[in-house]
Amino acid sequence: MTDRDPYLEHRRLLFATAYRMLGSVADAEDVLQDAWLTWHAADRSDVRHPKAYLVRVVTNLSLNRLTSARATRETYVGPWLPEPLLTSPDAATETDMADTVSTAMMVVLETLNPVERAVFLLREVFGYSHAEIADALDRPEPTVRQIAHRAREHVQARRPRFDADPQRRAEITSRFIAACAGGDLNAVMELLAPSVTAWSDGGGKVTAALRPLHGPDHVARWFLGVLAKPASAGVVLEPASINGELGVLVTVGTTPIGALTFDLADGLVQNLRLQINPDKLTGLR
Repeated sequence: MTDRDPYLEHRRLLFATAYRMLGSVADAEDVLQDAWLTWHAADRSDVRHPKAYLVRVVTNLSLNRLTSARATRETYVGPWLPEPLLTSPDAATETDMADTVSTAMMVVLETLNPVERAVFLLREVFGYSHAEIADALDRPEPTVRQIAHRAREHVQARRPRFDADPQRRAEITSRFIAACAGGDLNAVMELLAPSVTAWSDGGGKVTAALRPLHGPDHVARWFLGVLAKPASAGVVLEPASINGELGVLVTVGTTPIGALTFDLADGLVQNLRLQINPDKLTGLR
């Protein structure tokens, strides 16, 4: 296999497709492994457009995996959040790291059914035509157009619209980390919007809130309470680019044990999402 192998050439695009489809780094890597096996077992003489072929394979493998995963998520312990992914600081400016990889947007994509999710991503994120999507998903083009319209309206109605000023985000992140490190309840509360909500995903593997928490007082007290527990000794909070946005990486020594992402509205933290399920931290390593 050479560096010109189409699978290697397009691997980044293929991972971006699978990750957005599944919200899981580990599952996306599994899909890519299956796609690699499919690609190298295929009769290349029948493949006129390797990139389109590979995207089709990855999309359909992801659809199959996502359909089966839905049943598992129905019995999931506590809130389900997508797996966090460490990204380069300039990821938000890259085509394959647009705002659709943000944690907030990944949560919105989770509300689409598997086919709607595939159509939306292929059309709105990766720019495929309705005809190309119809071919990839083996569905009539008029049907794909209807699905694309329905999915786009669904996402637009739920797409987060928050502050995007990177300097403001850096300032809030720094102040939040300092307030948490100092155990300063009032300082944490000052950074939270009146309607703030916090979700924590422990997956039943580690202690986490089983329901969303609402309001600055509840959110701040819960978060500082977790940090004050003996089990949190040695925990360090540090700024990191997570899913294309500045967030907070939680570590013990050199080991990541969690990721905190948030939205800003009018200079205040509107939503907090804390991923601490140890099975869902692959993308932080």
